[in-house]
Amino acid sequence: MAITRRIDTCKAFARLLVPLAMLSGSAAAEDTPLAGAEEPGRTWHGPATAAAEAAAKQAEKEALVPPLPKPAERPADAQTAKAADPAPAAPAKAKDATPAKAEPAEKADKKAGKDKEKDNDKPKKPVLTAKQLFGTVKSGAPLAARAVGWYSKGCLAGGKPIAVDGPGWQVMRLSRNRNWGHPDLVALVERLARETTKAKEWPGLLVGDMSQPRGGPMISGHASHQVGLDADIWLTPMPDRKLTRREREDMSAVSMLKNAGEVDPKAWGEGQVKLIKRAASYSKVERILVHPALKKALCEAAGTDRAWLSKVRPYFGHYYHFHVRIGCPSGSSNCQSQPSVPGGDGCGAELTDWLKRVAPKPKQPPVAAKPPTKPAKPTPKKPELTLADLPADCRTVLAAGGNVPPTEPAVIVDKSKNAAPENDMTVRTAAPEPPKPEKTKDATAKASTN
Repeated sequence: MAITRRIDTCKAFARLLVPLAMLSGSAAAEDTPLAGAEEPGRTWHGPATAAAEAAAKQAEKEALVPPLPKPAERPADAQTAKAADPAPAAPAKAKDATPAKAEPAEKADKKAGKDKEKDNDKPKKPVLTAKQLFGTVKSGAPLAARAVGWYSKGCLAGGKPIAVDGPGWQVMRLSRNRNWGHPDLVALVERLARETTKAKEWPGLLVGDMSQPRGGPMISGHASHQVGLDADIWLTPMPDRKLTRREREDMSAVSMLKNAGEVDPKAWGEGQVKLIKRAASYSKVERILVHPALKKALCEAAGTDRAWLSKVRPYFGHYYHFHVRIGCPSGSSNCQSQPSVPGGDGCGAELTDWLKRVAPKPKQPPVAAKPPTKPAKPTPKKPELTLADLPADCRTVLAAGGNVPPTEPAVIVDKSKNAAPENDMTVRTAAPEPPKPEKTKDATAKASTN
């Protein structure tokens, strides 16, 4: 009986071991790879399970690469921007530093245009004229003597003043400080004074304007006289005494004219003829400018010796003085020479043409003026010379010796009295000003050679 129970127990225990053995064999079979089987670590549960596992693996791969960030949206206003991107509080600033709201592009363009108009409306700093720079210098440039540029567009280096009083000359209008010139010009004026007084041809020279200490454009009077090679000599005889400073400022020259085409015999005589002839005979003299009526008188008095007359050129004005001009001196490489004077004595058709130019125009009956169809445009004023218009060497001349030019423009007025005779009715009709270039281009072209 007991034996039977034990057999039954063993059978029951065996029945329990069979499933366990089957499970154990199945697990061992799955751990052992077979030919053509899937990669290790993967179980086979059919097509659906494989698809699910592949999708899961792809998801894992994609999870390794983070998605690109989305672009930040522009805040609608400053408050939205502050909420979207909070920043640490900045220290308090002035009201002007507070960021303004963004403006539309059209509004910003209009504002920029208005700002530009305001900038254009602002007055620009005026440029100093050359006469303001050179007219205020009181001393010459301590450089080697040389004339720089052209007679009416240049300057003077190493200028020398002629003495106020000398043997046979006196300088007029001392307040102008225009008794400077190139040493060659100063020597020539002194020579003329000595020789003409020694020969008893003339009682002495009254010297008018020469050049400023460093040349350049003058505050008043002349367009030329800028390079230290020009000098005005009065045709009024020098008194036999020393003039006072006041007399040199107030005394006027005497007109040599009787009318537009004739000299006044009470003022003009043999002395003026000999004085001009002697000056024209000097080899360094290139031109002598006189009124056409004076040129006519010289032609009539010259006689057979007429070679010197070619240098005497007729021109407007110059009825109370004659203008002496010498050529470019040696060592003045930047000096621009004049064309040579034309041949002949200049007493023929050329002089006749000049006499016509200075003759007073006959009075015309009044004509009713027609109303203009269009308003006349004002003639633009000719711009004054600046330092940039002069030769580059004039900058060196201006600054030489530590001279400090002015930086602010100032109105400089020549308060000296004009040397021309006053209240002379003859002068008003017989010595007119040169016509405007735009109206007489042919006259201007001819005058340029004088």
